[in-house]
Amino acid sequence: MKRGMIDFWVGLFAVAGAAALLFLALKVSSQSTQPASSSYTITAEFENIGSLKVRAPVKSAGVVVGRVTRIELDPERYVARATLALDNHYHFSRDSSAEILTSGLLGEQYIGLEPGADEHNLKQGDRITITSSAIVLEQLISRFLFSKAETAGEQAKEHTQ
Repeated sequence: MKRGMIDFWVGLFAVAGAAALLFLALKVSSQSTQPASSSYTITAEFENIGSLKVRAPVKSAGVVVGRVTRIELDPERYVARATLALDNHYHFSRDSSAEILTSGLLGEQYIGLEPGADEHNLKQGDRITITSSAIVLEQLISRFLFSKAETAGEQAKEHTQ
């Protein structure tokens, strides 16, 4: 009798754990809690998007105001074009700027919007013209190391003269 009760509780715990994992998977994979009709799309072009991914958040002042819905390469100018779906509740002026930022040191990348001061707002299909590309950690490290090596080389030349 005791063995049956233990098996029952273990089984119940396993089912509850599986249900919790299924709930989390569905919550993480859901694209948006709002219908698609409550957003408008704009585009922004970047020279380097780093590791920005589709469905990455678009934030302003730390608040999620939209999502990245598409990333593609412009075949004529060879820049990355990101399509952003912004919630209709949030309106940004035409001179707003977009930059690719990172959560923490090595966290996920997202697009940060800085509002401008223009009286006219962005609307469906508009493009943000003021953008700042992602900072790639590897490039920063190589620039730092190159500048240190260059400085050391110049100091060595001064000592030999």
